Amino acid sequence: MSSEALARLAEERVDHRFKGLPPDAVGLTVGELAAQRRNLFAEADGFTTPVLALSAERLEHNLALMEMYAARHGLAFAPHGKTSMAPQLFHRQIEHGAWGITLAVPHQVRVARAFGIQRVFLANEVVDAAALRWIATELAADPDFRFVCYVDSVRGVEAMDCALQGSARPVDVVVELGAGDGARTGVRTEADALAVAEAVAGTGTLRLVGVAGYEGEVPQADPERVRAYLRRLVALAAGLDGAGHLKDAEEIVVSAGGSAWFDVVADVFEEIRGLSSPVLKLLRSGAYVSHDDGHYRRITPFTRVPEEGALEPAFRLWAQVVSRPTPEQAFVNAGKRDAAHDLDLPTAQVVRRNGVERPADGVTVTGLSDQHAWLRTEPGADVEVGDWIGLGLSHPCTSFDKWQLIPVAEADGTVVDYVRTFF
Repeated sequence: MSSEALARLAEERVDHRFKGLPPDAVGLTVGELAAQRRNLFAEADGFTTPVLALSAERLEHNLALMEMYAARHGLAFAPHGKTSMAPQLFHRQIEHGAWGITLAVPHQVRVARAFGIQRVFLANEVVDAAALRWIATELAADPDFRFVCYVDSVRGVEAMDCALQGSARPVDVVVELGAGDGARTGVRTEADALAVAEAVAGTGTLRLVGVAGYEGEVPQADPERVRAYLRRLVALAAGLDGAGHLKDAEEIVVSAGGSAWFDVVADVFEEIRGLSSPVLKLLRSGAYVSHDDGHYRRITPFTRVPEEGALEPAFRLWAQVVSRPTPEQAFVNAGKRDAAHDLDLPTAQVVRRNGVERPADGVTVTGLSDQHAWLRTEPGADVEVGDWIGLGLSHPCTSFDKWQLIPVAEADGTVVDYVRTFF
């Protein structure tokens, strides 16, 4: 199913839905356009601004780096697919050693299943009866489909059990441990976790297989607070196992790991010992696939462990200077509809004019309108109407979701592929 579904993506026709693509490509299939190997910067090849591009080389570097990191630390890896919602990238992640794909809501699971993803870790509670019945149908139809999701309340367990009555296979669940007072979802105490585990044991529709949490929600997070929370998570797994609540698990799942603290996750998970079944130490970091030029560049654990390597920002948004009303100001034709802006504004990185690329010295993005970025230009900044400005972005999750079809370009601008997203 997966190869056929991916092949159908290449058969999709290029049309007005896809921003930035050459107008004369309308009617071509995506595969036909990719085979033409058009150049992002060649005027005759027709790409229009704004256009978001992924670096082919940097994308491959990031995929390989996290594959090596997980293997080196004995971790299974289920990268969070909500970042890209791109089945082509899901499959590349699996080709690079991923155990499966993490997702956040049932719709995302439907996308993954449509493209043949066989292992899904749903890092959320699910109490929607229609969604649960669909999951049960998928499990019944495909013995090789592995699905795990969170539980964090007795009421949630009861709702799941009610929706799943008559299902052919039990749904695997893990108790989510909250990261502290004021944090997001998850049980707040070990007593609450035990009550949830006992509720699961009282159903015939659910099977408890482990514990999970998200250390990125630790209040006032620092290495010691994060480490303490993760050790509490590991202790919870041992406690539930010792009490016999994980006796039906073929392997015990212990899962954590966003994109800010996976080095601490690796350290603490290495301490796991003596459980009654083999342990699946499941890391879920997702932003690595494209990385970024802002938030994740600042917080990546690779800054703390540089000997492990370094991720590379793979996104660049190309926009064109359309107005230069004063010597101190310029405007490009990309705004909130095109660029992530929830964590940081884009950064002006390079200017292209007549095929020559140079650093965007003296150019700063100061704000975004819906379809314009406001640029402050320092004295001597060489910016003219018609120039292309390459912008670095912050936050992959809100960059991918603004683009349905993203060119993948080599360093010289040759477009070798197109990534389809499903948000």
